[in-house]
Amino acid sequence: MPEYAPIDIPENPRLAHNIIHFARALRRAGLPVGPGRVIDAIRAVEAAGFTDRMDFYWTLHACFVNRPEHRVVFGQIFRLYWRDPRFLEHMMSLMLPAIRGVQEEKKAASAEKRAAQALLGDTMPEIPEQTEDQEDGTQIEIDASMTMSAEEKLRSLDFEQMSTQEIAEAKRMLARLTLPVKPILSRRRMAAVGGPKLDHRRTIRAALRQGGEIRTLVKARQRPRWPNLVVLCDISGSMSQYSRMVLHFLHAVANEKGAGWAKVHAFTFGTRLTNITRHLATRDVDAALKAAGAQAQDWEGGTRIGQCLHAFNRDWSRRVMGQGAVVLLITDGLDRDEAAALEKEMERLHLSARRLIWLNPLLRWDGFAPKATGIRAMLPHVDSFRAGHSIASLEDLAEAISRPDDAGEKARLMALL
Repeated sequence: MPEYAPIDIPENPRLAHNIIHFARALRRAGLPVGPGRVIDAIRAVEAAGFTDRMDFYWTLHACFVNRPEHRVVFGQIFRLYWRDPRFLEHMMSLMLPAIRGVQEEKKAASAEKRAAQALLGDTMPEIPEQTEDQEDGTQIEIDASMTMSAEEKLRSLDFEQMSTQEIAEAKRMLARLTLPVKPILSRRRMAAVGGPKLDHRRTIRAALRQGGEIRTLVKARQRPRWPNLVVLCDISGSMSQYSRMVLHFLHAVANEKGAGWAKVHAFTFGTRLTNITRHLATRDVDAALKAAGAQAQDWEGGTRIGQCLHAFNRDWSRRVMGQGAVVLLITDGLDRDEAAALEKEMERLHLSARRLIWLNPLLRWDGFAPKATGIRAMLPHVDSFRAGHSIASLEDLAEAISRPDDAGEKARLMALL
């Protein structure tokens, strides 16, 4: 937290007005700020005083921030609103479009963009895309408005690079996604006219009712059944933004009628394993994810993939994977555990699943290679290895599930091991 100069805020009526406007900006940036918190903030500032900027900062912080991921956004909006008298020009510069390179954006830059949009609201002008000529330094304007629709751009945009408005629109798109699955033919049979096999028992029973004379041959076919979907989602610090979007998608799949899944089971893991399956039954997605986040105390913490997989294999594997479940593993594979233990648990998980599909957001980089110890230990024990950083990558999951021979990028990366 940087040091601030003493703050000069007008008397109570103006102070209350400024705090209300500041709270609106926080709410537009995604913080759950309601009227009750605004009233508490005004009363807290009046009680604590506001002659020192640090005291003022932490007083508002205590009233408006209750989740770790909101701290950076709060800090940026506070700096822009309460400190910089020319915050509008600063925010306009933040909103200028830029070509995204291979370097991953920092959390502070993403928070500044959200802060800018929260304070500017819908007053942002349309700015054409620009690129800089490296030789003479001139600016070349490119009008790309007709090249691709906004929704198409959003489909391929990285979750971590989305603004507040883009995240809200992406969540609406994820709520409409489907993840159908084909039924599995079980060993049990059911009567079917024109079936491929003869049902001896039903044929004999029908004959006994007719004096022992066989007059008709009863045919049968294999009874279809639908598998379970088991999702293991990494919620460590490096995966927090991706895991939130994946859980929105998972909530839509769990509440989709006619998708074919027998049941959807969801687990989160960071430093420990948490079963959040019951929360997905809540129809309201915000209430469901809020309850899941409250139960998962290790959100944005460290990563212990090997230990968490061991807990799943020991406590939950037989309960949720007894009918040939499809398993989705969402993690970047950056683990602190020993490689031998992690590989053993991955092998056991692979043998218990009908298909094991690994979604890794790091695969979005063209130069990605399996250099991390955790990735090298996990990769041989998955059926399909795919990217999981955008809406388009989640849409492609249907192909990976419906095609048993789909391996994604596994073959190419196995050659690099």
